[in-house]
Amino acid sequence: MSTDPRNLDFIALETLRLVHDLGSFTAAAERLDVNQSAVSYTIAKLRSSFGDPLFVREGGRQVPTQRCERLLAQTSQMLDLLDQMAQPQVFDPQVSTQSVTIACNYYERILLIPRIIAELRRQAPNISVNVINALGDGHHRLLQQEADVLVGPFTRSGSGFHSRRLYSEEYACLMDPGHPIAGQRLTVNEYLSLRHVLINYGGGWKSAYLQQLEAAGHQLVPTLTVPSPAGLAELIAGSNLVATLPRRLGQRIAEQLAISPCPFGGAFDLSVVWTARTHASAMHIWLRSAILAAI
Repeated sequence: MSTDPRNLDFIALETLRLVHDLGSFTAAAERLDVNQSAVSYTIAKLRSSFGDPLFVREGGRQVPTQRCERLLAQTSQMLDLLDQMAQPQVFDPQVSTQSVTIACNYYERILLIPRIIAELRRQAPNISVNVINALGDGHHRLLQQEADVLVGPFTRSGSGFHSRRLYSEEYACLMDPGHPIAGQRLTVNEYLSLRHVLINYGGGWKSAYLQQLEAAGHQLVPTLTVPSPAGLAELIAGSNLVATLPRRLGQRIAEQLAISPCPFGGAFDLSVVWTARTHASAMHIWLRSAILAAI
């Protein structure tokens, strides 16, 4: 017997959204702090109500059907509005004991997060802060409610996001001071012929200088590939290796090394990013203003 959709509640629709975003009944149950059987029961009711399986299992994930996608497109705005209605209209950082989560990557953890944490603790001494990896899909961390804000590069233009630019950055070449071309402005051919250390951040992320280089019809052939800039100064010191990384980061982590302009500057913006769901929240407005004050 089918269930009348008018008897469904917001919790059922939120469960549907979580299973969709996380691709797993188990992950949705953990987020809701309930048993997996409760999630399975809720999805079964929704399947009965809408006469559709809503999810099919493919490659270890729960993949939404087209009907499920249409349902979420129609209900997500309503769920976001309900979230906003539930947010307190006044937020006092001095007495708050809330937890906030910031998604970012290595660059931001070295250059920005220490200043941000200091400002947050100054304004709200009793809050707790969680910093997680954004990788190349920080926007998913926001959409899946794993993070309150994203700090870093952001190139998406979806209607569900808001952003505030912090500043612009560009790439430069980091090398030992004894390198024959240290301090010189490199031609494209000189740059391509160097012994490169490539930083492969993973997560589908491709650095802006590589995008610019490949768009110009070139290909970088690395001598060494590493997963992050951690330990880069020690790798390069006393060698003929050259790494391309954001200029400010190079200046911070390798003060004893030389920095030269890169023919592929790959300029990009650092931003604070959030979703429409948290746009009007008093706590999130304070959080964003504190981050801007810190930077």
